[in-house]
Amino acid sequence: MKSSSISYGWIVVAGLSITETVSWGIIYYGFPVMLRPMEQELGWSRTVLTGAFSVGLGASALAALPVGRWLDRHGPRALMTLGSCLGVALLLVWAHVHTLTALYLCWFGLGLAMAATLYEPAFAAVVSWFHSRHRDRALLTVTLTAGLASTIFMPITSWLLGRMDWRSTLLVLAVVLAALTIPIHAFVLRQAPKASAPGATTHATSRAPGVTLREAVRTVVFWVLTAAFVIGNFSTIAVTVHLIPYLADRGYSPTVAALMIGWMGAVQLGGRLLFAPIATRFGYRWVTAVIFLVQGLAVAQLALVSHLSTLVPFVIMLGAANGMATLARATTVAEIFGARHYGSISGAMALGANGARAVGPVGASLLQAGLGGYEAMFWTLTATLVLAALGVMITGMHGAHD
Repeated sequence: MKSSSISYGWIVVAGLSITETVSWGIIYYGFPVMLRPMEQELGWSRTVLTGAFSVGLGASALAALPVGRWLDRHGPRALMTLGSCLGVALLLVWAHVHTLTALYLCWFGLGLAMAATLYEPAFAAVVSWFHSRHRDRALLTVTLTAGLASTIFMPITSWLLGRMDWRSTLLVLAVVLAALTIPIHAFVLRQAPKASAPGATTHATSRAPGVTLREAVRTVVFWVLTAAFVIGNFSTIAVTVHLIPYLADRGYSPTVAALMIGWMGAVQLGGRLLFAPIATRFGYRWVTAVIFLVQGLAVAQLALVSHLSTLVPFVIMLGAANGMATLARATTVAEIFGARHYGSISGAMALGANGARAVGPVGASLLQAGLGGYEAMFWTLTATLVLAALGVMITGMHGAHD
C-alpha cells in the first residue's frame, strides 16, 4: 500500500480524536452539568430528570447492533455524519423542551446519536485501517484525547451557565458540536483501501480475516467476554453514582468524594497508556482478566472503608482498570474475531455493556435496598467481578479467525 494511503489512516485517527472529544464532552457530559439549572427552572425531581439520561443510554445500547451491521456494510462516514447532525438538531430541541415527554423523546433520539458517533463507530473506523501492530497505538490516541472530554467541556459548560441560562448554553453547544464534528465526519472519514500489500500497516475491512457475528456467538469466549463487560460496566456506573452518598454517610465530605471521581477519570489516562505495552508483553486474555480482578479488589475497599485509613489505592486501581477496560473491549474483539465483521460483533457486545450502564444507577439502588446496605452491595459486586476475571482466565481466547 502506498505511504500516502498508510498516512491517511492517521488522519482519520486525528479527526476522530477531535470529534470523539467534542461529542462525549457536549452530549454525554453535558447532561450532569445541566441537571441543576433544569431542576430549578422546570421544577422536576432529579430522579425524573436523570430518567431521561437513562432512556438515552438505553436507546444507545439498543442501537448498537444495527449500528455495527451498518458499519460493516457501509463504513462510518455517512453514519457518523448523520449522527452528528441528529445530535445538533436534538440539542436545539432540548433547548426548547417544556414537558417531560418532550425531554424523554429528545433523549431517546440523543441516545441514537450517541450510538452513531461515540466509541463503537469510532473504534470500527480505526480497526478498519490498522493491523494489530499499529491498532493499539491508534486506538490509544483516540481514547487518550477523548478521555479529556469531561476535563475540557464540563468547565466550559459551567462557565457558559454562569453567563447565560441553560437553554442558551445548549444553543451555543449545538453550534460548537456542528462546527467541530459534522465537517470532519463528512469530509475526513473514508473507507479503508480495498487491497493491502504484505507488511502494510493498513488494510481493507472487506479483505480482512474474521468470523461473522453468527459464528462468533457460537463461541464460549464471546459470551464470557460479553458477561464480563456487562458486570464491569454495571459495577463502574454503580460506584460512580453511589460513591458520594455512600462516603458522605461515613464521614467523608461530598467535595472529597467528588474529587475521587474526578481523579479516577484522570488515572484512566495513565491506565490507557499502560494497556498496549502490558497486553503485548503478557497477552490480551491475561490483561483483560486482571482488569476485572483489579476492579473487584478496588470495589472491595469500599466495602471495607470503615477499616481503611485512605482510599487512594481504590482511586488508582479503579481508575486505571476502567481506563484499560475501554481499550480491552476494542482490541480484544479485533484480536479474537478479526476485523472483517468487527462492527457487528462489537455492537453485539456493546448491547449488553452499554445496557448495563443504562440500568446501573437504578439497578444498583435496587441491589442496595434488596441486600440491606451498601457494604453488601459492594461485596456482591466484588464477587461478580472476581468471577468475571476467572471466567476470562480459563476461557481459551485464541483467534477465532485463525
